[in-house]
This record gives sequence, structure tokens and C-alpha cells, in this order.
Amino acid sequence: MLNKFNLIATTYRYRELDAIDEMLDLLDDLGDSDAIFEVTNISGLITGTTSLDPLQVIEKFKGIVRSEDWRFRYVLRVIPIESVTNSNPSEIAIAAIDLSKRKMSSSDTFKLSVEKRHNSSLRSLDLIHTIAKEIDNPVDLDAPRWIVLVEILGNVTGITVLQHDQIFNSTVEKREIGTNSYP
Repeated sequence: MLNKFNLIATTYRYRELDAIDEMLDLLDDLGDSDAIFEVTNISGLITGTTSLDPLQVIEKFKGIVRSEDWRFRYVLRVIPIESVTNSNPSEIAIAAIDLSKRKMSSSDTFKLSVEKRHNSSLRSLDLIHTIAKEIDNPVDLDAPRWIVLVEILGNVTGITVLQHDQIFNSTVEKREIGTNSYP
């Protein structure tokens, strides 16, 4: 698996290679012909690196769905990643706290979300407590301004601090525009 990536994408089980082709075509159209994607050892999950701003990629993908929804056949969700670290609790905490302090103002609300795949040694609640106690902002589990997202993928972890609409979900986007273009 790529040790440095700035996008995580989900797809159907056994459709990872199709999703990679789709992501590479989409990113090429957006101006990055050198993007790299790789199948992970986690079924239905690929990681990749683009030279484009991953948060801008999400916005551009939403625009593509509105004009050419059929282009998303295999890619289900795309998550921008801002920092990658080893799946070590202290390294994860340092990176998450640093990103949070850089992006959130003191009055912004947040929630912490830990997605753990292929790693049974880390405890999600322990990570949440370690990170949350270092962030002075108010917690709002229902409607936070920011989400501190920790994506544990075996021995590497992707971390991002984003707003709820900065994760791309092709199914939701298609539903919102009223189409049913599914594979």
C-alpha cells in the first residue's frame, strides 16, 4: 500500500481495478495525468496520490456528477487526506491535533471520527480520548462545523480535518440530482 496518499476511495468488492481506472480518467480530465492509485489489502478500498488539491478534487467531482453522472460507475466515496502517519497512537494524535489547531478557530465545534480497518491493536475510544482532550473546541456530535477524521488502514493512517460536505459520495450526489446511473 502507498505510504503517502492524499485520497482514499471506496468501491464495490472486486471492482478495485475498475475504480482505479475511473479515478485515473477523472483526475486526468481535471489536469493530473500523473496520479497514482493502488489497491489496498482492504476489500473495496484504494488509495492514491494526486498533485491536485484533494479538497478541490471533491468539489470538481460533484460538478462532474451534475453534468456527466454516468462517469461514476465504480467509485462510491472519495475522502481527501491531509496527513499520513504510521498507525502509532502518539503519531496519530500529534498529526490530528496539529491539523485541528491549524484549521479550526477557537469557537468552531467538532467531532472526532475513527474508521479502523485491518488493525486490531488500536482502540478507537482511546484514540478519541487522547486527541479530544488536547483540542479545546466544543464538541458537537450532531452538527459539528468540523470533523476530525482518522482513517486507520492497517499500519498506516490518513488524517483529515474537514466539513461534512467535503467527502464525496457518488450515490448521494446522484440521488440529489435525481438520477439512477448505477453499474
